[in-house]
Formats: sequence, structure tokens, C-alpha cells
Amino acid sequence: MTRTPLPDLSREVVPGQPVMLAQGELQMRPRRRGKPPQHFVDMSADERKEALKELGMPAFRAKQLARHYYSHYTVDPEAMTDLPAAERENLANRFFPQLVTPVKTQLADGGKTVKTLWRLFDGASVESVLMRYPGRVTLCISSQAGCGMNCPFCATGQMGLKRNMSVAEIMEQVRIANLMLANGEVAGGPGRVNNIVFMGMGEPLANYRAVASACKLLNAPQPDGFGMSARHITVSTVGLAPAIRKLMEEDIPVTLAVSLHAPDDELRNELVPINTRFRVDEVVTAAHDYFLKTGRRVSIEYALIRDINDHAWRGDLLGQVLVAKGGAHWVHVNPIPLNPVPGSKWTASDPEVEQAFVEAVRAHGVSTTIRDTRGSDIDGACGQLAATIEEDDNHRQDRDARVARVEAIAGDGKDS
Repeated sequence: MTRTPLPDLSREVVPGQPVMLAQGELQMRPRRRGKPPQHFVDMSADERKEALKELGMPAFRAKQLARHYYSHYTVDPEAMTDLPAAERENLANRFFPQLVTPVKTQLADGGKTVKTLWRLFDGASVESVLMRYPGRVTLCISSQAGCGMNCPFCATGQMGLKRNMSVAEIMEQVRIANLMLANGEVAGGPGRVNNIVFMGMGEPLANYRAVASACKLLNAPQPDGFGMSARHITVSTVGLAPAIRKLMEEDIPVTLAVSLHAPDDELRNELVPINTRFRVDEVVTAAHDYFLKTGRRVSIEYALIRDINDHAWRGDLLGQVLVAKGGAHWVHVNPIPLNPVPGSKWTASDPEVEQAFVEAVRAHGVSTTIRDTRGSDIDGACGQLAATIEEDDNHRQDRDARVARVEAIAGDGKDS
């Protein structure tokens, strides 16, 4: 039997074409398609030269602007003292329009965890979380306003997908975080972002082009980018297999994290609806191929939900699935204690159940580390990056029905 080709879910659905997905479960097409003002980051070298020419300024100004943005983390014309005073304001207005505006900041962990709510140019909201650890700083960034993957246990998934973010909007989260650190505005003294994780709002590989471009700019040497090591850039996905394969062909071996959350298709179909298109085996195969191509060990993210997916036998099955694909060395499992989400009765596993799950995975030789959940007290941990919860009656009914189906499936476990 010939299999019907699936759509390439790494791109937006073309307007006017039918959405080849189950109604009420997945939203791949953004509600909005507004284009932000043209920003320096989004411009090619030729576009920058042409814009400078229109302003009557020499082409070498582009390199100076790049140095201010990527090395000094500033877009303030007053700080650009190597530029003629008469030109600074015009250059800043032309190349650095304000794309993100801080609306609210929350602190936790003695000021070493900083969650920021940003308003985009069109009123859409996204969030980022900066986390300072001994010897390193990690920034969790958003790639979409909202998310269309509709995972019922995820706060952002309840918002639906408003729109994709541009490359510049993504990069602004990083620049501003670096500026805050450089100015000593984060507890712990001056510093810079060492690790980027695309684990904020949105499904990164559903906004493939912008995320791939952002990764290249994060990795590019200063002043052409932020000069970060590719191994310290992590792109997370719920399992868009075609996009994983596309990412492995890019000339930047970032770390891949797959949000699996269940080792069996029956449960994962409900917890992660995209699984109805890309099954566990297809996703794990793509992840293993990514490891073979890049040499980067893959992270498997697994939110532990009490009495739903935290059974020891599912930990055992997870270990079997991963080892069967390519041994134990290619992958690392990160169980994540579920954080409470408004409107959901699901919660984190009991500590002894959590430990039994971890031991079941480790029994297969698979490296397993329970993820730190810093920021949970400010709704800043995984699954909680929702600026607002906008849920209509149809969506709520669909989510509640899936909760019932998930509980029924989980209740049929081998050792209930």
C-alpha cells in the first residue's frame, strides 16, 4: 500500500489550501501574519548597503552598526560614539525600530531568575526567562506568539498560535538579556548569556526559517553574530520529523531536544497531538539520524504527570525504545516534574514514583537527569509560558474530552 505523502509541517500552511490535520487538535496556520518593521538583523548585507545609500551614508557604517548590536548589545544612538553625532539618530531609527517592549518583569531565586513579558509591535505577547547558575547563564526564548501544538498539559498550548516571530524579534530577546547582564542588572554581577534554549512559547520547528536563521546568527562570530558555540544552542521540538531532518542539513550542529512525554503512540496521540502525524518511532528515528549526522547527543524531554505517564513500566518502555534505535550513548533523558497549569487538574508525580521512573530508564544504560524547574513560582518554568490564556468553548470542550481519554488510556497501564 502506497503511503500518502504528509505535508511539510516545518512551514506555514499556504493560505487557501486545506489544513491536512485533525480539526480541533492542531493549529499550524497563525491567526496573524503582520510583518514587523524592517530591522537590521533581518536585512542582508546588500539590503543594509542599499539602505545606507538611501540615507546618503557610506557602506562601512553597516559594520559599525553590527558591532554595536552584536558586540555591545546596544541600539541607543547616544552610545554609538564612533558614529558622527549628526547621523546617529537617523541610523538608529532606520535600522533599529523597537520590536519588543518589556511589559512586566518577575524575579525569583534571589533575582537570578528573571521572567520578562514582552509586547511585540502588533500587540502580541511573548515571554523569555533568564536563569543564572554558578558559572553559566541560560536564556529560554520564544519563537512564536502562542503555540498551535495544543498539548493539553501546556499553558502556552492553551493560547493557540497567534503568529510566528521574525528573526529580529527572536534575537532581541537575546540582545536585551546580554545588555542587562553586561550592565550588572541581574543578580550575580556582570556576565553574558552562555546557553540559549528554544523552549519558550511556540514550536520552534514550526517557524523553521526564522529559527534556523536565528541559530546561525547566534553562532556567527562577533560582530556578525553573538559568537555562541553551537553546542550551547538547544532547539526543542514536539517531533516535527521533516523539520528535524531539514535541521540536520544546516551547517550549524545545534543541540536537539525532543519533547516526547510518552513512549507509546496510544498515550502520546493524546498528550502530544502532532503524534497523530509523526509516530513515536518516526520521531525517535529522525532524532537518532540527527545524532548520526551532527554528533550531538539528543535530549529527550519528558514531563512527568501524576498517574498519566509516570508509570515505571513506561520508563522501562522508554529505555527500550531509545536503546533499540541506536544504543544508550546517543541520547540523554530529562524527566521534568510537571508544573501546575491554570485550568488543568494534572500535577507532578510523587517523588517515589518519579524516582522509580528514572531508575527504570537508567536500567537500560540511558543517562537520565531530572530537570531543574527554576522559576515555577513565577509561572516561568516549562509549560507555564502563557502571557494570557485565551480559550474558547470549543477548545475547552476538546481539551476536557482529551483529558478524559488520556486518563482512560493511562488507567489501562500494565501496573495500575
